[in-house]
Amino acid sequence: MNQIATSAAPPLPTATEKLKFYGMWVTAAIVLVLLPHVLGSGGSLTTFSLIGISIIFSLSYNILLGQTGLLSFGHAVYYGLGGFLVIHAINIIGPNKLPIPLPVIPLIGGLTGLFFAALLGWVSTQRSGTAFAMISLGVAELIASSALILRSFFGGEAGVSANRTRLFKLFGLGFGPQIQIYYLVAAWTLIAVIAMYALTRTPLGRMCNAVRDNPERVQFVGYNPHVVRYLAFCFAGFFAGIAGALAAINFEIANSAYLGAAQSGTVLFAAYIGGIGFFIGPIVGAIFVTILSLGLSDLTQVWQLYFGLIFIAVVLFAPGGITGLLMMHRPLVKAGTLQQVLPSYLEALMPTLAMLAGLVLAVETIVHYTVNPGDDSHIKAFGVSFDAASPYIWAMSAVLLVGGFLVARKSWGRVGEAWDKAGAVPREEDITA
Repeated sequence: MNQIATSAAPPLPTATEKLKFYGMWVTAAIVLVLLPHVLGSGGSLTTFSLIGISIIFSLSYNILLGQTGLLSFGHAVYYGLGGFLVIHAINIIGPNKLPIPLPVIPLIGGLTGLFFAALLGWVSTQRSGTAFAMISLGVAELIASSALILRSFFGGEAGVSANRTRLFKLFGLGFGPQIQIYYLVAAWTLIAVIAMYALTRTPLGRMCNAVRDNPERVQFVGYNPHVVRYLAFCFAGFFAGIAGALAAINFEIANSAYLGAAQSGTVLFAAYIGGIGFFIGPIVGAIFVTILSLGLSDLTQVWQLYFGLIFIAVVLFAPGGITGLLMMHRPLVKAGTLQQVLPSYLEALMPTLAMLAGLVLAVETIVHYTVNPGDDSHIKAFGVSFDAASPYIWAMSAVLLVGGFLVARKSWGRVGEAWDKAGAVPREEDITA
């Protein structure tokens, strides 16, 4: 029996593999330290802080969706409650001169998220699938509506504000400048990412994957799927609370938007677009969604619509997300056949871009006549000015959209043929992603 168990166990990592593993985390830490010295403007620091917060929040959500198979529509509850408790804690700690520095305050948000996840999770995780999704949605709506009723705690529509600079100064840091907040967020992001990665390597993390794939078999071997789901739910709430705490510290305010459906939808978008099947997927998705939301909001007034279209496209054509698309190419890189696919990609790129340009023109003109029908027809979107009333614009939109779609459909068919040829070598050599 011992021989069987030994043969079934995975091989121990070599010294080179250990060096690569720890070198990856050290490199990440060095990049976080040097990043403000490369891009040190106020806008860049704010963007980096938002990305760090989004990474923690997305990875916490992936503990539910990617690791345990629980689709939640109310993960913002623990994010928001963590943020509100931190704001109230700052307002208590500051005036009373308590010796608690700002860097440890996010733990209050984490413990708040953990407390409410433990309180609400036992009932929520009794079932999985659609039942869990509907329960999470109901809890989210209940808490979000309470935020506008319980004004003494949630502050109504205006929310609750605080002054982070009034806390005990650690090493003389008052955390007024944005660069100090960036380093605070970066430190907590690195700690949280390492902790959540370590969680995936524990027996609990493995059992979460087993419950996701086959809960009946998990129960057959002696584990309770409900308990596994509940523990995963508590961990997800803890890290979501840390993300909400950092957001509250960054903006020095917490309001009902922290608890709303939009916040839960954004983290779902980030995790799924990045790729829930890989640990790095939500990180990629958080970076992509944060940068895209900040960029699109300056280019068009209907940026949420484009987010929805991107999400639909990912669900239909790339269920593995951005990371899944990248990892698909790994066997080709190892086999040395990637260059066989690149020409077909270039061939499909131009008609695809033409189709997207036609789609953007159609969306912007239709939005103009449905949302602002009485305004001047000369509008600007994505940095380009055009007349939405001109028949040439409508004709150009139709030609680009329809013509680009027909040509792109044929060209992507040739991409598939090139993939079949390039993938023959990896399949023969049993090289997987």
